[in-house]
Amino acid sequence: MAELPIRDRAGNALVDFRFVAEGELEGLVEHVAVPASLVVAVHAEAVLMMFDSRRRQWELPGGMREAGESPREAAVRELGEETGIHGVDLSFAAAAEFDLVKPERRELLAVYRTQLQVAPRLTVNGEALDFRWWPPSEPVSEEMSPLDAEIARRVVRRRLPRSPADHSSG
Repeated sequence: MAELPIRDRAGNALVDFRFVAEGELEGLVEHVAVPASLVVAVHAEAVLMMFDSRRRQWELPGGMREAGESPREAAVRELGEETGIHGVDLSFAAAAEFDLVKPERRELLAVYRTQLQVAPRLTVNGEALDFRWWPPSEPVSEEMSPLDAEIARRVVRRRLPRSPADHSSG
């Protein structure tokens, strides 16, 4: 694992990564918003990366929470919208803390994981122009978000035990 912080080409930084319980997410860091969720979808030892149309880079599926939506609900919705994957079990994996630019802010993102037994049919759309299965043991290419790659590596390397708390909607 790389030492944090890690910066991307835009100057955004992954500054912390914590394996915590999903119920601890909102109270982790005072005055830091949890505006978005990411999903690490794993199949055959590889992680699903999508080519984002706006940022023009390979990254994890995920995105911003809508009004009244929990981090888990945002993860489920974004995974479906961006990839066409629906009806999979998501386990809460971790919280990733970022120092972002344009505008400058600090954010905490909820990170979820799903283990796919069968490669899903993926849907190219306005947000996701293409998909690839990236083995985390491979180097990170210049077209890939180094922040998302590091998150994927950390989640894949840590096999989380399944518990009833993983399935709560909270």
